[in-house]
Amino acid sequence: MRVSRFRIIVRSWWFTVLVTVFLALSVRSSIADWNDVPTGSMKPTILEGDRIFVNRLAYDLKVPFTTLHAASWGDPQRGDIVVFASPADGKRLVKRVIGLPGDVVSMQDNSLIINGEVLSYEVAAPPAAPEKGFLYLKEDLAGHAHGMQLLSRPSLRSSFPAVTVPDGFYLMLGDNRDNSADSRYFGFVPRKNILGQALAVAMSFDIHDRYSPRWERFFSPLR
Repeated sequence: MRVSRFRIIVRSWWFTVLVTVFLALSVRSSIADWNDVPTGSMKPTILEGDRIFVNRLAYDLKVPFTTLHAASWGDPQRGDIVVFASPADGKRLVKRVIGLPGDVVSMQDNSLIINGEVLSYEVAAPPAAPEKGFLYLKEDLAGHAHGMQLLSRPSLRSSFPAVTVPDGFYLMLGDNRDNSADSRYFGFVPRKNILGQALAVAMSFDIHDRYSPRWERFFSPLR
């Protein structure tokens, strides 16, 4: 009799745990999520060691654990920082939306030209710990000004000829323009691959200094 009751309790406890885990993972999959950033492809906006908050409901509602859209109410806009599955290998990446469907985009010596208009750039104040050999600029992306960094000398990644973004696809670039594997390598990103919008740095730890907290970055918005 006691053994039967014990089995019932154990089974009930495990059932509760499994349901709780499933619900938690479902929330991360379709409502809100966080993403650890291991590389510097979005510097100076996002640093290695940042953990960013991702709004999975920014553009649509997906069926948990899939890329199937249950409902949609918007699309990514130029300048948004988004998390998406790479069309090359499915890995989650964080980049900035540059080209929308139908846009004609080119880049000459790191100056973007979108639909025939050259974006404006101005010198920006360097971050607290600037890297040697880099320039820091502010790029005005259709009224969405944001920081970026470039190598002092143009590289092979600094230019590309005009391309037209196909319908249902987006062109993504990193803010660290000369050190970012983005649409210049894996091509346009399908709309269905976009998982959500990165809105803020939830917490940040300096991977180059024994993972000491960067308190000034905790809960800071991303632009």
